[in-house]
Amino acid sequence: MKTFLLFILLVVSFVGTAQQTAQSSLYFFNPLHFNPAYAGSRGSLNATLVHRAQWLGWEGAPRSQFLSVHAPVLRKNLGLGLTINNDKIGSRSNFAAMFNAAYHLKFKNKNWRFSFGMSGGWMNNQADFSSLLATDLNDPNMMQGYSLSKPNLGAGVYAYHKKAYIGLSVPHLIERNLDTISNSYLQRHTYLTAGMVFPYNAVIDIKPSILIKYTANAPLSIDLNLSAYLYKQFWLGVLYRYNEGIGFNCAYSPTDRWSLGYAYELPVNRLVYRNWGSHEICLTFDLRSKLNAFISPRYF
Repeated sequence: MKTFLLFILLVVSFVGTAQQTAQSSLYFFNPLHFNPAYAGSRGSLNATLVHRAQWLGWEGAPRSQFLSVHAPVLRKNLGLGLTINNDKIGSRSNFAAMFNAAYHLKFKNKNWRFSFGMSGGWMNNQADFSSLLATDLNDPNMMQGYSLSKPNLGAGVYAYHKKAYIGLSVPHLIERNLDTISNSYLQRHTYLTAGMVFPYNAVIDIKPSILIKYTANAPLSIDLNLSAYLYKQFWLGVLYRYNEGIGFNCAYSPTDRWSLGYAYELPVNRLVYRNWGSHEICLTFDLRSKLNAFISPRYF
């Protein structure tokens, strides 16, 4: 009964409020996850791995994994990428594989670039109810589970500078059913992102960033992050998700070729009394050439 009730609570929390995509505290390390126009913008072959364990202490709490790989091609005017996402909440799991393509334009002063991108792929939603303790053993829905696979399309635009960026994207253009039991469906999510880097002194750079997610008939989601970049190697930051959570993040980048990041987030609503917070870890590899001098991947 405990597992079953928890499952219902999680479903109501995520689907009822339209928070149907996996959250991430380290979103600024993995922009390709929600904006295909980011593909190839770093000017190098880049790979990012993210694992998020949300609401520790709850049975069936969300677990998410992300993989992003992208690189520039054709004299860096075209970027190609692949994103793979896997989410599990209780007895439900979601898997998506998306191919991304972006075209990059240079402005005359060469300080800014603009890109627009598209993504296409496949999404699968499934549930296995065999581990749940149901009150009605004759309920056919609890005996069968389900598996749904459907195509998906996404689009986005992205403008970026050596020390600033702004992007707008809709990673799920196709609204579709999430299961075969209820009337819940995947809604369109619109993402607006922006960030800048301000040199403070020879040792410290300050980087504020914001992620706004809009979904119809759901509260506006706003993520704010303020980070300090120390000695060109260490990130230390604080984060706030409006009416949802607070936390901190840190990262270590010994070279331009790889970095390791970590974030801890604690709810600020009533969930704070029922779990031990959320943990997220991110590993990024950047195989850049010596000729790549336009964008510093240390920042974006």
